[in-house]
Amino acid sequence: MSKAEQSVTIISATSAHVADLHAIELQVSPSPWTAGQFEESLRHHSAYVLQQSGNVCGFLIFSCIAGAAELINIAVAPAHQGQGLGSRLLGFCLECVEGKADSIFLDVRVSNFPAISMYANKGFVQVGERRDYYRKPHGREDALVMACELNANLFASDDQD
Repeated sequence: MSKAEQSVTIISATSAHVADLHAIELQVSPSPWTAGQFEESLRHHSAYVLQQSGNVCGFLIFSCIAGAAELINIAVAPAHQGQGLGSRLLGFCLECVEGKADSIFLDVRVSNFPAISMYANKGFVQVGERRDYYRKPHGREDALVMACELNANLFASDDQD
């Protein structure tokens, strides 16, 4: 394990993290959430921050209700992308909802190829599409609806008899 990997932690997000979450969101989203939307999500959903060497460099927000989970927002600051941190956050999310939900859903911009690939690598498949779902600076963008069945032995070991 590299030194960078050892210094990564995922902790519960608090209102003290809102400025960091909002700053990351402003860097990665064409239609970013407001600080108020983050405050609201902290009150009603499960929220975590990913820290590397003590600095917030990513976040995760999800909910789990009545046997179904939804990944609401996930992001890694651009300066920290390409290190597998998004995949680490997603894996953490899947572990959190395992045993509490049969499936997890998410929406992703059709243009977000790295995220779509990451989700597919974790077992997500496209189950629908939402036309004109996301705002863009000049128009709208479709969303793919993706789902992952959590009882599909997702967390089984690679060792098989």
